[in-house]
Amino acid sequence: MKLIKLKGSKTEEVIRRELVGSHESLFNDEIRSGLLSVIKRFFPKMKTAYILFWTPEQGEDIFSLLINNDTIAKVEIDRYDSNVEPIIESKQLDNNYLKGLRKYSRIRLAIALELANIDLKNEEKN
Repeated sequence: MKLIKLKGSKTEEVIRRELVGSHESLFNDEIRSGLLSVIKRFFPKMKTAYILFWTPEQGEDIFSLLINNDTIAKVEIDRYDSNVEPIIESKQLDNNYLKGLRKYSRIRLAIALELANIDLKNEEKN
């Protein structure tokens, strides 16, 4: 799989901080517990996840996530009614997925993948 080469730029550092912050929020904040429980239910082998993009719509939140280091998930959660079943789409992370991405999205994905690989390596040690 051909990913963009990271250069250590200021933009990359800002993205890295955002991704780390959203990761910590996902796993530690009560406000994201609904999203985390949905991810765990649909991806039981999930060890780590990074929110690539979040789109707040009128009645729902749409998240694009990197699950572990091999799956892209789109999760749509109703903002007001937790009884509404979330809509989940998932794709394997491969060259076909990368083809349609713009440069900024490729950078976000490359950084998220780097962070996820570190998490998974640390998970193996424990």
